[in-house]
Amino acid sequence: MTLPLKMAIVALFCFLIVPGLWAQGPPYQTDDPVPVDYGHYEFYIFGATDSTPVIATSAGPAFEFNWGALPRVQLHAVLPGGESAPTNSLVYAPAGQGASAFGLADMELGAKIAFIKESKYVPQIGSFTMFEMPTGSYDKGLGIGKVWYKLPIWMQKNIGSWTLDGGAGYEVVPQTGYRNFPYTGWLVKKKLNERLELGAEVFSHGPEGKAAPQTQSSTMIDMGGYYHFKHNPDHQVLFCYGHSVAGQTENYAYLGMYWTWGKKDK
Repeated sequence: MTLPLKMAIVALFCFLIVPGLWAQGPPYQTDDPVPVDYGHYEFYIFGATDSTPVIATSAGPAFEFNWGALPRVQLHAVLPGGESAPTNSLVYAPAGQGASAFGLADMELGAKIAFIKESKYVPQIGSFTMFEMPTGSYDKGLGIGKVWYKLPIWMQKNIGSWTLDGGAGYEVVPQTGYRNFPYTGWLVKKKLNERLELGAEVFSHGPEGKAAPQTQSSTMIDMGGYYHFKHNPDHQVLFCYGHSVAGQTENYAYLGMYWTWGKKDK
């Protein structure tokens, strides 16, 4: 089976059963400072959701592409379909009011840059600036209507079969009804064998504004992992689910397929 045919089949699969919203570090909300290797590529087809009692938001199918354009520099793009489903609950009015809609959501462009390499005692540190382009309909609740930004710094330390990721960032959203807010995430991953990795994270964010699903701050615990195919370890299934433990009620879930390849591959 050719790679384009595989991608088409998985895209149809995601569209039928997996709604979603894109995450920062698939399948987790916490990201890492490790760019794709120079001359290599990553491709994801995925769905996820990040919803509250105010609005249920989803996107799917969504497509992510990463390119190791330069040594220690990764270029990044996400093109998602999206759904916004306000609950229309009087408890949250005037937030969460309106009709449901589905269509193209805001496209994400970014660059991950590793500027401190990991050593015996020092973690790798890097930035992952992202620009959210207003391709989704603002009137239907599928986009912000203006360019908005994610400005995080991430760290990573490897200790044997364990990997520790963490950091913090700030989102700048210059739109009426939205607000700028901080966020932070801390992730622990364990490689169990050549085919399975599991992880857990704590992720927190501030209130995002009355027009956003996350009208209040929230802290979540998410658990997920990666399954590497036996004969194609560069092909993976990614999965994650989490729920808030403090602040506003919030659910997060992610399911996707991943491929990577590069100039050294046969």
